[in-house]
Amino acid sequence: MKTRKLRDLEVSAIGMGCMGFTHAYGNAPEEKKGIELVHEAFDLGCNFFDTAEMYSYFKNEEFVGKAIKDLPRDKVIISDKFWPTPLPGMEMTEGKLSEAGIRRSLEGSLKRLGTDYIDLYTEHQMADGNEEEVAFIMGKLIQEGKIRAWGQSSPSMEQIKKAHAVTPITAIQSEFSMMERKWEKDVIPLCGELNIGFVAFAPMANGFLSGKISPNQTYASNDIRNVITRFNPENMEANEPILELVEKYAEEKHCTPGQISLAWVLKTVPYIVPIPGMRKSERIKENLGAADIELSDAEYRELTEALNKLKVHGNRDGNDIKKLGTVPDNVDR
Repeated sequence: MKTRKLRDLEVSAIGMGCMGFTHAYGNAPEEKKGIELVHEAFDLGCNFFDTAEMYSYFKNEEFVGKAIKDLPRDKVIISDKFWPTPLPGMEMTEGKLSEAGIRRSLEGSLKRLGTDYIDLYTEHQMADGNEEEVAFIMGKLIQEGKIRAWGQSSPSMEQIKKAHAVTPITAIQSEFSMMERKWEKDVIPLCGELNIGFVAFAPMANGFLSGKISPNQTYASNDIRNVITRFNPENMEANEPILELVEKYAEEKHCTPGQISLAWVLKTVPYIVPIPGMRKSERIKENLGAADIELSDAEYRELTEALNKLKVHGNRDGNDIKKLGTVPDNVDR
């Protein structure tokens, strides 16, 4: 497995998004099977595992803790995120983003993960106006060895600049794929200027770019694709030219559409790391194998120019996702 640098953190070129092991995409695998899949990904070279206290309200962290328990801790990079407001069961009169509040969140996460430090600790879905204060607290936690690095999720350029000036940011985590490119004009170039890595979640547009989903497909009641508008049948049909383009390149490169979509993300800049979800052995092999699919400069340029001419119908909006009552109100992806 090739590796990439998120500032000073060296991680596998493709990481594993662990959210789906406990919710958001229908029925999750049994815990034992999920742990086996994490171990399989590790054995294939993946060392970067992403979770959050908000996913299933702490249960996802507990799962990741069990999954990495028997793996060498110094070979595993844990990416965890703290939500900016109290989650159910959290009573924080001092405020979630106060130093006391962040420390309480961190201690809870460390306990659930079964570790004494987190490699990359990220503010999940940025709150406004607290950038410098949070950055200062992150600096203290780094000095104490409780975290190795910190990041922001879906911030604006101004939020990045304010925080980075206080404590250097290691990575920004935001949605990025062929179907969600709003960060490539400003935030991603800024990351390059400041030596900040970029972690791309939903790099295959929540599975659309895999080519394995039909317009008439039905989803479990607790699957967020019920409310992501790009999965409306009419939008899926309207987005078919995008998938046809990806399939064309997949055929030429003798790989899958999903691998082309990941290879495109990887080619964007050398400091970007996609973290697709993968809950089957064949998906793990396919997704991690995308690290070996290389687009030439000409192929990337031609593919990107073709994408620029195509309109994306529908999107993935957090407000829509919150309407899905079977998923926690705060689930952001």
